[in-house]
Amino acid sequence: MRNIALILAGGRGTRFNSMRPKQYIEVDGKPVLSYTMQAFQQHPHVTDIYVVCSPEWNSYVEAQAGHNRFTKFRACISSGNTSYRSMYNGIKALTTMGVEPDSVIMVHDAVRPLVSADTISNNISVCREYGNAITVIYSNESYMRVDGSIEAAGFAMREEYMRAQTPHTFLLETLSALIDKADGQGIDCSQSLFTLANELDYKPLYLAQGNMENFKITQPQDLKFFRALKNL
Repeated sequence: MRNIALILAGGRGTRFNSMRPKQYIEVDGKPVLSYTMQAFQQHPHVTDIYVVCSPEWNSYVEAQAGHNRFTKFRACISSGNTSYRSMYNGIKALTTMGVEPDSVIMVHDAVRPLVSADTISNNISVCREYGNAITVIYSNESYMRVDGSIEAAGFAMREEYMRAQTPHTFLLETLSALIDKADGQGIDCSQSLFTLANELDYKPLYLAQGNMENFKITQPQDLKFFRALKNL
């Protein structure tokens, strides 16, 4: 039974003001993406790694996989012009390649390099038992409702909410059915696989415990946090 990491690395990193997308920015001589791939490479139950990226980065990703001896890396898949389209292309490609329908697919952001072995294990275990898994953490902060950008409009009890991270994990046959249903409803954009499942009223969705270190590198200061945590 295959447990596959589908790493989305097609982002352009426009908020980073960098010459290269943030997943390819090097930290201590290695791009962020390689740290993410390494987390899945080292996990004993992960069988395959695919990277969804823009074609001009294929040779770079393949070189990194070779240099770092990522033996579970299988191929690059061409990304789309949005994160949704990249996810869509990845799922379609796995189906076309003949990947078994009961394979566990962990869809993960390339810019979450500190995903832990426990988080990966939790996703595989929950998905195998219940059919899907969404990585979540509780928030230590209060939630405020806002009216516009400068005015508070109330609050929400933090005990009733959790923050979604990646991986978002489903069987391949479920993912194929979800994107086909999205096509049928004319959906061509969704924030994430988790939000897509909600838009399509797919339920129940099951929780896999994540952790605070599995944050997404979005702004330049996030890269500073990653550098600090990586060296602890």
